[in-house]
Amino acid sequence: MGEIQQTSAGARRYPAIDALRGVLVLLVVLHHVHLRFVLNAYPVATLVPKPVARIIFWSGYYAVVMFFVISGFLITHHSLRRWQTLSRLQLGAFYWLRFTRIYPCLLLLLAALTILHLIGLSGYVIDPQRSSLARAIVAALTFHFNWLEGTRGYLPGAWDVLWTLSVEETFYAFFPLACLMLRRERVIACALLVLIAAGPVSRVLTQGEPWNSYAYLSCLDCIAIGCLAAWLHERALHVDAARSGWFMRSCLVVGVLLICLVVVLRETVDSLGLARAGLHVTVLAVGTALLLLAIAELPMDGRLRSSSWLQLVGKSSYEIYLTHMFVVFTTVATFRASQLPLCLVFVFYVAAILASIALGFVVARFVGQPLAAALRSALLRPPT
Repeated sequence: MGEIQQTSAGARRYPAIDALRGVLVLLVVLHHVHLRFVLNAYPVATLVPKPVARIIFWSGYYAVVMFFVISGFLITHHSLRRWQTLSRLQLGAFYWLRFTRIYPCLLLLLAALTILHLIGLSGYVIDPQRSSLARAIVAALTFHFNWLEGTRGYLPGAWDVLWTLSVEETFYAFFPLACLMLRRERVIACALLVLIAAGPVSRVLTQGEPWNSYAYLSCLDCIAIGCLAAWLHERALHVDAARSGWFMRSCLVVGVLLICLVVVLRETVDSLGLARAGLHVTVLAVGTALLLLAIAELPMDGRLRSSSWLQLVGKSSYEIYLTHMFVVFTTVATFRASQLPLCLVFVFYVAAILASIALGFVVARFVGQPLAAALRSALLRPPT
């Protein structure tokens, strides 16, 4: 979710991907809003028909999987555009770009969570049997929060979102090193294939909540699939015949079908044994990668202009994701205190979405973006 989206040195924004990220982060917000109402024993299970509810309220994890693929795709794509080949990737520049993108908002989040924990605000206090405050902060800053929760149990919801960041940044800690050591891009691609093959095995063998979903190898294959798709996009798909209309339409159709198979037709996935084999996530990740190949180069035409609000949401998806649980907790607490009839709960769902977007946008506009720009301009020379 914290993928680099520069506007310099050969990198640019992709409006269709921004719109997709906007949809995905809204699914995450809706999932957590609905889940909190359920955990507070509100009878919201029948608000909409079950098939619809399953998609809009219970697709948060699948949205995260798709975010992982997008992250790998964009960062590999921008790295190839910036350095022309992965073997020439500059470690210092790569890590500094990651630091400036991730840490300003992360430090702000940790400061807020620390204050709320210390004052004892309900819903933000860490159970001492699971972790101390200092231990949680160290895990967040050194990107093994997923391991902490996986071995000791869930921490409060506003902390729990940090597990995905740990997975992503662990991958990006080793990715440039692997590129420089392996050097040949085809060898790098083979290494990514090995990681992709390890994903389903990990999902089958890893036991216990939440580690079966949070384990490194259970998630890193999704980022690897995104990386491989970006490499294919740059190296293999620039041939005119390959990039013809029929090919891109085929990627779009197959990608959408694979995504729908996992997200919509969940009973079919179960009956096919894909989940038991750990392949449902792989299928979803491959479908997302194909979708990205189809939409990455879409021009900003009338259809995309109509989704400009979603693109705006997508541009702030990292900040929305980090901060939305503050809004979720406040929304549920406000509904409980108001004692309004359940028929008005949809108003609070909508309010939570709008407030999450607003909070994320403010954090991005006044914290993440200016600090990242200042740090990069002051300490990172653009490549020649």
